[in-house]
Amino acid sequence: MSLDPAQTEREVEALLFAAAGPLSEDDLARRLPEGADVPAAISALQARYQGRGVELADVGGRWRFQTAADLGWLMTEEREEPRRLSKAAQETLAIIAYHQPVTRAEIEAVRGVQASKGTLDVLLELGLVRMRGRRRSPGRPVTYGTTDAFLEHYGLASLADLPGMAEMKAAGLLSMDLPPDFAIPNPEAPVGDEEPLDFEGEAPEFHVDFLSEDEPGR
Repeated sequence: MSLDPAQTEREVEALLFAAAGPLSEDDLARRLPEGADVPAAISALQARYQGRGVELADVGGRWRFQTAADLGWLMTEEREEPRRLSKAAQETLAIIAYHQPVTRAEIEAVRGVQASKGTLDVLLELGLVRMRGRRRSPGRPVTYGTTDAFLEHYGLASLADLPGMAEMKAAGLLSMDLPPDFAIPNPEAPVGDEEPLDFEGEAPEFHVDFLSEDEPGR
């Protein structure tokens, strides 16, 4: 028996509305009757919500309803963030995002100061970065990269949607002098000198207040 596309669209809409976080097409398909055309339902919902106050957005290959970008100012008084990531954490996160896979030593080389273990720990605990693998070099240092939570937090569909260098500097995320070879990564490009870790830890499912303190001497 063929399924009613309009009913599938309603069911997908209900699931996305009630979900605590973004859902992939596989997540949706597991909750729907067998044979439900999830991609068609998502396309129909995107068209229906286009230009509305709430839009259907692709975040790292998952889908969620979110406030339209041009109406974000309406939420300013409703959502307070008394503390932010420290300047050191912002710079470290930007370096990891634009230069991944990157080691701690490489982060220090770009920033020009020693990287605090606490700064990386905060980014790991928030789930914004993860340990990706190890370099095939002496000491086999750990490499770091961003996570799907990073894409979700900043409303990006993929790393290809990262803002340009000028925009990052204007936002205060890249205030240091960058080397000439510092460039936006291509997530599809193979990394020849990196070995994957044997296992990856899961990010904790809770929010941690952003830190405002910088490392001593900064």
